[in-house]
Amino acid sequence: MKTTNNNKIEQVSAHCDVPCGIYDPYIAQMAALSVIRMIDLIEAQQATNATDVAAMNSMSRYIAIKESEAIKLKEEIRIIWGDFIKPPHVEKHPEIHQITHNIMMLGGVAKQQVSRQKAMMLLEEINKFAEIFFAIKEMKTKRIKAPYAPNEEIVVADI
Repeated sequence: MKTTNNNKIEQVSAHCDVPCGIYDPYIAQMAALSVIRMIDLIEAQQATNATDVAAMNSMSRYIAIKESEAIKLKEEIRIIWGDFIKPPHVEKHPEIHQITHNIMMLGGVAKQQVSRQKAMMLLEEINKFAEIFFAIKEMKTKRIKAPYAPNEEIVVADI
């Protein structure tokens, strides 16, 4: 930051929204798992055919969480893609743009529909994004099962 003698700011510059080195697709992966979990709960609730106030309240909560988590994962991926991914990364991993676009589209589908199949496709695209992210950081990855419902696989750094 550059100031004048009267302390008025003349110029400001910044590198990123957040300091480099703390980006991680983990939040997006957890949000995708939450979308899948909410879909499982929605389908289980629907199977009961319950229409009482408690059932309607639960259903409303599941839907609201599913939609907010879909928004969250799109935002997390957008920030990493927009702030962290640079032209040399794209040269080495040209598929990153299509994967990011797929995540954005499937994130929208996760809000609009109750489709476990589409939500699993969303998680897989986020996992592909995570593999590229960690490759850029020159880190090996591994797939692990989340230790909680819905117990689906996520890509993590193998440290």
